[in-house]
Amino acid sequence: MPDRDVIVAGAGPVGALLACLLAAQGFDVLVCERHSGPDARSRAIGIHPPGLAALDAAGVGDAVRREGLTLDGGEVQSRGRTLARVDFGRQRPVLTLAQHRTQALLAGRLAESGATVLRGAEVTGFEDRGDRVGVLIARHGTEHDITAALLVAADGVRSRLRHAAGIGWRSRRGRARYAMADLPGRGDDAIARVHCEPAGLVESFPLPGGARRWVVRERAGAPLRSAAAFQAEILARLGAAPAMPSNARPSRFGVSQHTAARMVQGRLVLIGDAAHETSPIGGQGMNLGWVDALRLAEALGTQTLHRPGALQRFQGERLAAARVAQRRAAFYMSMGAPATGAALSGRDALIRLLGSPVLRGRSADLVTMRGL
Repeated sequence: MPDRDVIVAGAGPVGALLACLLAAQGFDVLVCERHSGPDARSRAIGIHPPGLAALDAAGVGDAVRREGLTLDGGEVQSRGRTLARVDFGRQRPVLTLAQHRTQALLAGRLAESGATVLRGAEVTGFEDRGDRVGVLIARHGTEHDITAALLVAADGVRSRLRHAAGIGWRSRRGRARYAMADLPGRGDDAIARVHCEPAGLVESFPLPGGARRWVVRERAGAPLRSAAAFQAEILARLGAAPAMPSNARPSRFGVSQHTAARMVQGRLVLIGDAAHETSPIGGQGMNLGWVDALRLAEALGTQTLHRPGALQRFQGERLAAARVAQRRAAFYMSMGAPATGAALSGRDALIRLLGSPVLRGRSADLVTMRGL
């Protein structure tokens, strides 16, 4: 008999949610997280309906609703004009909440779940032994060999386990660089605003407590490293800019998209960013990983942990969903690229069409990740 039913490598939002789901189904789950403490960085904030459904299944959905801000809708603007509006409403609830708070709620639930969590522990290797998988775990300077029926890699974009398994990492369309900052505001509305300007994208998303997240697409050769440069770029594009506290500093990140050649290899399963890197533009990466976790828990069921047919169906469904999400994200990025002349006019016309009464509902479904 294996020592554990499931070992999950990574206690980020996706790994923690999966562990909660599996523990609730009665599985003996061990979670290994290489960081010894929580990550307080401001990262993903958007929670879409599919992700919220997964959080509900894990028992933290209501807590997320209490802390999060429910958005009323979104607007797309350019050169001071509103090109399109979408309403979210009860049928398409979209919330914003800082990832470290979502992570804290999941961590609290995980602590109550019965799963074992080892912090400061990293899965450094594994060996598929046919009827079980041997997992090497390094902690406090020593390495332990523990067996499990299944090993799940939720260890991020640079997944050590995906690399060790020799699973290919295929590049997909969509690449750009951005700078972002969470800034205090008046909290005057709960509307997400996307500015598709000639010089490039500027996004403004409301956050709990009246703050807003600002995201700016960087121009080639013009990195926005300082608060002054960040504020000046927004001012140049929009004609107005948010106040920047003296200690504010934008964080910069590059966006690229990749998909693993497969998500299931023997007794190893990849989920979340380990399986598919999806642009955060459009807010789909974390939510896509949560749905991976939910679908994997459903595939495993409550009777057995290694059902190849169920895992292959899971893989096919989730890789297809990742490809759809990446196509959408690539489209969103193209709408935020610098544009002039006929390209700018054509883009404005397309956005107006997508926001028309005939297509507005469908556009809202796409933005809120319906079907993923």
